[in-house]
Amino acid sequence: MDDIDRAILNEIQSDFPITPRPFYELGKRLNLTEYEVIERVERLKSEGIVRRIGGNFNSKLLDFTSTLCAAKVPEKKIEGFVQMVNNYPGVTHNYLRNHEYNVWFTFIAPNMPDIDNTLKEISDATGVTEIRNLPALRVFKIKVDFEV
Repeated sequence: MDDIDRAILNEIQSDFPITPRPFYELGKRLNLTEYEVIERVERLKSEGIVRRIGGNFNSKLLDFTSTLCAAKVPEKKIEGFVQMVNNYPGVTHNYLRNHEYNVWFTFIAPNMPDIDNTLKEISDATGVTEIRNLPALRVFKIKVDFEV
């Protein structure tokens, strides 16, 4: 990764242009051609440095509910449990932790009853009975950009 890759990563974290030709706009900002930006982003994605390019939405403004979930998953069930959880489009993050509650994930759905029903569905399908639903009582959102 060189300085140009770093500059691209710094630009696309929170200021990705919403235009018909976003890579052209990025190229103008960085004094690169549209093709150079596309080529570099594709390479960064193939190397696993960029996982995805997409929007982040404020679920509350869309009348959705979000929650943090913690599950106590036996070692032999982790892979199947994680695959099951990740199949739900409302799951935005999934983490393995060194703790008795070892799988943590965030989940967004239209309402809390949908979340509760989904957690029961996951529990029934996987046999993992200890899944905690930990909805936020107060939200502290911060903008996180990483200077590369």
